[in-house]
Amino acid sequence: MTKTEMATAVNTASAVDCASSEADTTNSIGSQVMDSTETRTDEAVDRSPTAVKVPRRRRSISIGVRSLGVGAVITMLVSAVATLAWLYFDAQRQLDSQAAESADNSRAEQIALDYAVKAATMNFKDLEPWKSALVAGTSSELNAKLTEAAQSMEQIVVPMEWTSTAEPLVAKVRSNSDGGFVVDCFVSVQTKTVQTPEPLQSTATYSVTIDSNNGWQITDVGGVGKVVGPR
Repeated sequence: MTKTEMATAVNTASAVDCASSEADTTNSIGSQVMDSTETRTDEAVDRSPTAVKVPRRRRSISIGVRSLGVGAVITMLVSAVATLAWLYFDAQRQLDSQAAESADNSRAEQIALDYAVKAATMNFKDLEPWKSALVAGTSSELNAKLTEAAQSMEQIVVPMEWTSTAEPLVAKVRSNSDGGFVVDCFVSVQTKTVQTPEPLQSTATYSVTIDSNNGWQITDVGGVGKVVGPR
């Protein structure tokens, strides 16, 4: 082989080596580019909205169910509080009504008992206080009836020299209808007359009707017959 041919062979081998080296370099760069592209693609997939939507939807559903549960509990609590409030105010109204009824009964009993004591107290020497007490607090119709009755009784009391004192015993509402009270009253009476100079103790019973709708006026007064009923 001549020198020229040897030089040509060497140059050809060098060119082949260079080409091979460049090819290897190109392949290496291509591999790196592909790896980089795949990595970016994976990252893009990981960051894509589709990949994130799944957990977001689950979280949204979880939050929705929790909100419904809390809302249901709040509704139940509000309903329970409303029920308790209604029961409380209803009970309070009943208590107020009972208290008002008790107060009215007590007032009617006191009015009736005071009247009975004054009606049973008299002194033949001065009957004017008794006549005034007999009609005090009565309606106009009853006033007229009792005034006439007092004049008739005066014709009996004076000759008998009637003197009596009274003390309250008890009064009890027998009935209460539309503001009208019927009260039974019992008073202890000490009586002296010309025939019985020593005091004679007895119990007088009155049935007193009171109209609370008309200034708590006394509209009727009865005796034993109205209290114990007919025999």
